[in-house]
Amino acid sequence: MKTIKELSYKYNLITILGATAGGKTSFAAQLAYITNREIIGADSRQVYRKMDIGTGKDIDDYIINGKKIPVHLIDIADPGYKYNVFEYQKDFIKVYQQLKSEGKQAVMCGGSGMYLEAVLNAYKLIKVPENEVLRTQLLTKSLDELGQILKTYGKIHNTSDILDKQRAIKAVEIAEYYKQNPESKTGLENIKSLILGVKFDRDSRRRRITERLKSRFESGMIDEVKNLLDSGVSSETLIYYGLEYKFITQHLLGELTYDEMF
Repeated sequence: MKTIKELSYKYNLITILGATAGGKTSFAAQLAYITNREIIGADSRQVYRKMDIGTGKDIDDYIINGKKIPVHLIDIADPGYKYNVFEYQKDFIKVYQQLKSEGKQAVMCGGSGMYLEAVLNAYKLIKVPENEVLRTQLLTKSLDELGQILKTYGKIHNTSDILDKQRAIKAVEIAEYYKQNPESKTGLENIKSLILGVKFDRDSRRRRITERLKSRFESGMIDEVKNLLDSGVSSETLIYYGLEYKFITQHLLGELTYDEMF
């Protein structure tokens, strides 16, 4: 850990990523402790309140040698609300800049790829206003012509933009907006992150997933899902959240037996 601590001085962000059940939270907390940083979560389900066991918030892991490591961007939305990557990037920037103004740095930890990429790749997720004049002009163009127009703005990173005419028009509209508004920055351009991955071999990871699942059931995960349903969160929404929430909801609806669920 000493080498990582020394290396961390060269970066204004440390990112911990990896597959599920990999021990990212405990590693991030230890790292935040020795480098005197705060943690910013990057998990698309941990943003929800009352979804604690199934999302693996592992609150106790944030206490190191009696010190509670500050954690941001968990428990910030009500279950059922469709929180998205655009909102996450905006919220991350707000927290990151606040920490920076206080002379602090952060460890970003999570397993939601789009959230991590939105920060590390500084995706421009700015809401671009519609340009009706430009759209009218572009509607007369063929898909091939739209592709050629898009290329004039630079390299096409998302090739799916030129597979559909409406998407191609939107892509040109966005590119034109950025050309006319070069000052439209995300606030993430100056981030230099040390990226650390947590990895286990396949058999070890399977064992850890099974052990974690058993622990969550023993901790009352079925009751957690039942309480969410009783509070008004729809079964469709919980199934949408996937993994344990999906299968436990189906069990409570009578669609799966306990053994089929587990």
